[in-house]
Amino acid sequence: MRFLRRIFQALALPSLFLALSGYFIWHAMHGERGLIAREQRVADIAAARAELGRAEAEREAIERRVTGLRGERVDRDQLDERARALLNMVGRDEIVVPYGPERRLYQ
Repeated sequence: MRFLRRIFQALALPSLFLALSGYFIWHAMHGERGLIAREQRVADIAAARAELGRAEAEREAIERRVTGLRGERVDRDQLDERARALLNMVGRDEIVVPYGPERRLYQ
């Protein structure tokens, strides 16, 4: 009986240490802030940055078009184009080429 008790006492502390280490190692890999979750966050950040780049490019294109309609100097061609689009009118000597809504002229 003493022999078993001595073996148990000798193995208890290392077993507890191994179990505690295993717990922390598992959470370091699979936990909420573990290495696997970090890779997912990095991928999410890259996707968000790409979306931000697309949104900024779209905003800059819109701003370029708007600046032609504002200010002291108005771009007459752009103003004419916008007025015709809003009023749905064309000149007598112009030809209208219809296209589908999926084929946008401006992006």
